[in-house]
Amino acid sequence: MEKQKLSTKQLFLVASLIFGMFFGAGNLIFPVQLGQLSGSNWLPAVAGFLLTGAVLPFLAMLAVALTNSNSVYDIAKPVAPWFGTVVLVAIHFTIGPTIGTPRTAATAYEMGVAPLVPAQYQQLAMFLFSAAFFGLAYFLTVKESNLMKWVGKYLNPLFLGLLALILLAGLVLPMGDLHQHASAAYQAHAGFQGVLDGYDTMDGLALLALAVSVVYAVRGLGFKDHNVPAVLAKSGLVAIAVESLIYVAVVLLGVSSLGSMTASENGGAAFSNIITHYAGNVGILATGVVVTLAVFTTAMGLFVSFSQDLHKVFPKVPYVYWLRVIAVGSFVSANFGLTNIIKWSIPVLLLLYPYALVLTFLGVLNKWVKQDAVWYRFVVAAVTVPALLDALAGSPFKNLGFVSAAVNTYHEVVPLASMGFGWIVPALLGAVLAFAFKLLKRPSAA
Repeated sequence: MEKQKLSTKQLFLVASLIFGMFFGAGNLIFPVQLGQLSGSNWLPAVAGFLLTGAVLPFLAMLAVALTNSNSVYDIAKPVAPWFGTVVLVAIHFTIGPTIGTPRTAATAYEMGVAPLVPAQYQQLAMFLFSAAFFGLAYFLTVKESNLMKWVGKYLNPLFLGLLALILLAGLVLPMGDLHQHASAAYQAHAGFQGVLDGYDTMDGLALLALAVSVVYAVRGLGFKDHNVPAVLAKSGLVAIAVESLIYVAVVLLGVSSLGSMTASENGGAAFSNIITHYAGNVGILATGVVVTLAVFTTAMGLFVSFSQDLHKVFPKVPYVYWLRVIAVGSFVSANFGLTNIIKWSIPVLLLLYPYALVLTFLGVLNKWVKQDAVWYRFVVAAVTVPALLDALAGSPFKNLGFVSAAVNTYHEVVPLASMGFGWIVPALLGAVLAFAFKLLKRPSAA
């Protein structure tokens, strides 16, 4: 099959699209907080963060292309159709009304509005802001609107321009040096903690669900299916290289900020405090407007993808009904506040990410695995118990008697479990058992 040549213009066009899907205002709050918490141990922490915050989403996108999937359902279906449905619903509710979409409004509020509102009016201001934010998102996604494309086209450069100014100010006028105190979680195993922090971006889950849009865009440029993975690989490498540079710069900004301030409650507050330091309330106001518009386009995209995909799986439930579910659910969740959203997202992400990771790796290895149910079932079954125990270990219920006993035993017996990666050895064991099972089932030569 003849391969089509990817022009430089096409390369950067697709890379820009991928970067737009990867990067939003929310992707600033976790690296800046990682910088504040990791202190002088920032290097291994950021290396771990890049694995799950940048490399994993890139691999998820490749997995979608290599398996010719039309949705996350197709990625998970080899296990069983019901499992594909469960994974699709779980991921969309996670990046939708329970965590991801509420976080767009909470981040915009924390970075652009909260610093300007007196303490006694914070809850009321958040209520009104989130009602307007999600009400408008609902209206514009019910009535098809070009606002998302228009705002995205002009806001991304403006957003990145403002970010570049802040990073440049941090470089020229640093708030402190890089020899800062590392919090307890980053003192012994900063790299592993960084990997777990990368989960918080949720890009690995989101790209499994949303990468089909990039695949369609590449096909729209005239590339045939067998050329799509190569185009995504080249363009994706450009996108994650740019994203990784931004992540490293923001982490360093977070580390140096400790020279002038204490670590903030969350990354949104940290970024606001840094902007206030360099630009005062005028900077906060300008950043707030741009960040709000930038995350608003993200929220609209999540509204549409949530409603379209769930309508496909449950066709008797109208698209507009699912829009109402995500609008109301996001509004309610957002009013718990950014810190609480992040806190409650931890056990959910610890449960879902082992599944997302093994499905991604199996998809990337599709040349050999060929979406064979045996491989998928053995590997997915092997990570199920560790994923549940990791979720319990990261939950508010971890100190309950029977939960604590189960988690402690798990941490003592399973390699890497105490660091949040107890699923890795079982996944490899599942792959070995799948290989052995296939060898035993292979017909012997006559």
